[in-house]
Amino acid sequence: TLGRVEELQWKSSADGRAIQGWLVYPPGHQPGRKYPLLLEIHGGPFAAYGPHFAPEIQLYAARGWLVLYTNPRGSTSYGEEFANQIHHNYPSQDYDDLMSGVDAVIAKTGVDTTNLYVTGGSGGGVLTAWIVGHTDRFRAAVAKPVINWYSFVLTSDFYPFFTDYWFAGLPWEKPEEYLRRSPISYVGKVTTPTMLITGENDYRTPISEAEQYY
Repeated sequence: TLGRVEELQWKSSADGRAIQGWLVYPPGHQPGRKYPLLLEIHGGPFAAYGPHFAPEIQLYAARGWLVLYTNPRGSTSYGEEFANQIHHNYPSQDYDDLMSGVDAVIAKTGVDTTNLYVTGGSGGGVLTAWIVGHTDRFRAAVAKPVINWYSFVLTSDFYPFFTDYWFAGLPWEKPEEYLRRSPISYVGKVTTPTMLITGENDYRTPISEAEQYY
């Protein structure tokens, strides 16, 4: 049984920018009842969700979750200016876009605010790890992450691309910038129980990233 999908729009707390997302209700949703909420974050980060069928998200909903999936700044399909908001600036205000989306869902429908969860892989794993390093509002998290940009750009399969386009220099030329934008820099603040998923043959999100975070 599929959950009902509803389009949402809200303003980001960072700058009032309009952000689009979708909320999936669990099948048999009962108005007035409070449900756990899962924030699902796409990878890329140059990618985009849409109102089309998503089996993983529907499986979450079938288990009784409200599921929010959204396109924060940096997502594609909204024009060059929107996508390039994270140029040499990722993660950044995309965090605010996501948190504002969670707030919008809480304001809209019945959410058990003691049962908020977050997950994502690759680019979504970056933001998941960034989130738990900046807030304790989520009860648990699951991530397949990149957490250390310095090591990532030197061990991933696409290293010339990342150093040329994601940063304004090589790691040893801009170490402070690489560290500032790395979730590992905030791991000492994490209190959220976080499960890490990785793969030995994953060369885009190397296993060494999850191992460092662990």
